[in-house]
Amino acid sequence: MQSRRKFIRNSGLFTAGVLAMQNQIFAMNSDSIFDIAKDKKFISQRPPLAQRKFTSKAIEAAIVRVKKQIANPELAWLFENCFPNTLDTTVDFEMIDGKPDTYVITGDIDAMWLRDSTAQIWPYMPFIKEDEKLKLLIQGVINRHTKCILLDPYANAFYKDFNEVSEWKNDMTKMQPGIHERKWEIDSLCYPIRLAYQYWKQTGDLSVFDKDWKESMRLVLQTFKEQQRWENKGPYTFQRHTAWATDGVPLAGYGYPVKPCGLIVSTFRPSDDSTLFGFLIPSNMFAVEVLGNLVEMFSSPGLKDAEMATKAQELKAQVTKGLEEHGIVNHPKLGKVLAFEVNGYGSFHMMDDANVPSLISLPYLGAIKPESELYLNTRKIILSDNNPFFYKGKAGEGVGGPHTGEDTIWPMSIILRALTSIDENEVKACLSNLIKSNADTGFMHESFHKDDVHQFTRKWFAWANTLFGELIMDVSVKYPHLLKDKNI
Repeated sequence: MQSRRKFIRNSGLFTAGVLAMQNQIFAMNSDSIFDIAKDKKFISQRPPLAQRKFTSKAIEAAIVRVKKQIANPELAWLFENCFPNTLDTTVDFEMIDGKPDTYVITGDIDAMWLRDSTAQIWPYMPFIKEDEKLKLLIQGVINRHTKCILLDPYANAFYKDFNEVSEWKNDMTKMQPGIHERKWEIDSLCYPIRLAYQYWKQTGDLSVFDKDWKESMRLVLQTFKEQQRWENKGPYTFQRHTAWATDGVPLAGYGYPVKPCGLIVSTFRPSDDSTLFGFLIPSNMFAVEVLGNLVEMFSSPGLKDAEMATKAQELKAQVTKGLEEHGIVNHPKLGKVLAFEVNGYGSFHMMDDANVPSLISLPYLGAIKPESELYLNTRKIILSDNNPFFYKGKAGEGVGGPHTGEDTIWPMSIILRALTSIDENEVKACLSNLIKSNADTGFMHESFHKDDVHQFTRKWFAWANTLFGELIMDVSVKYPHLLKDKNI
């Protein structure tokens, strides 16, 4: 199996197997060719219809509708390639014991992250009422999440076959078959709740919320409680034999000390890099949001469970109090801002990372209002040289992170900057930067060098692709006139 780390310095180069798959998708579609110069055409990079993993009539109709609104041919081409990429290439749907089951890989890694799989199919949620097949697909993801959490709530990535043994089997943690990687990240348990809640709100369907799902939610609450570390450090430790510092966890695998304050420890960030201070603020804010979702669900007539609702409410109140007391710090120039990580002792770490949840992504996750003064002040730091992982160069500007090294910008961070912006000109600038960042491939990537878009990592990264499609859908509603600009 390939790991994310092995792709970091590949600059777009792939193993033979991935190259072979990419070669299969260069299929010409006469409806997808746009002439912008005599010697340049944009040819669909989607797999031929027969080779697509899943097709949705609702999504196909949306692609046709939105493409007609886009005047810039390269932007239209990117949207057509990217928006359906998760469905085209990464989903494995089947019925198991009479229940839908959907395994979702990230792209070039054959493993299912709880976070990535949710984020990848999230932009399709608005269409499930008009497409029964798509609705079943989402049910299948919820069911697969349930199985994964029941296997191990501390793991972040899993295999389709729970008998498969990971390349990381020698990690010093409680590894077992079926787990690809066992890095404890708060958001890994937040995302399945976000998906389940949105599915419930959209459909009212309770069929997926069976006893196994309820047990998985009990494990989520238990895990959150354990990682508040009120009485002890909890059962989770992680160590790895590696020269890559952010893959290791100090002090016997527990991480640096934290002072219990209601916040939840996240040993790793959503980048799968270890935290410096254990209380990761964006992930704790995300936890508050989804704990509120659980309170609502377990207080509703169809799912009523007073004990679960009470536990979720108590956790939410404790984390909220911890955020209010420790998550907000005073910046010498900008006043009150959100820290990235804290330890409960008064120390804080000021930066942002491209992966979601990040500080910049919080309005997208519903965790804060985009016009909030606290958020806007924080945003000013994130998008400036006060953030050690914000880069500006010849190829554009944006946030990166330790995961791909210095001077690398993640398109995901540019997409989230646009999705959370209340400034139309900023959205337009982000679109221009994203168009350029595709490096003539027709897709988004994990990262690109700040001075050269052709130096990129992960040519097949479905989350970034589908998220880009979500941005275009969002712009088509909020700023439709931007899509009519040929020169964007």
